[in-house]
Amino acid sequence: HHRPARVHPGETNASWMMEGVMEALLADSHLARELRSMLAFKVVPCLNPDGVIMGNYRCGLSGEDLNRSWAEPQLAKHPTIHATKELLARLAAADRLCLF
Repeated sequence: HHRPARVHPGETNASWMMEGVMEALLADSHLARELRSMLAFKVVPCLNPDGVIMGNYRCGLSGEDLNRSWAEPQLAKHPTIHATKELLARLAAADRLCLF
């Protein structure tokens, strides 16, 4: 499973949601242990850390909205989107992508 969060720095609720997801996955419950035994979770807690640090609301350091660059990310301008898409492509090619 792949779970990204917080593409837009102003979406602080996404960080809280991701924290809840992580707590649930790492819990010492039967369900959490069973899920961890069957699946490998790839978690990207924030796709735009530079934008968060700089206080931007929608843009990364390149001044662009990362949602608008998802189709064709450039490594230099959109490194987190580029890396995430490469990870997803590798997982899909290996038939290991269950959910995105």
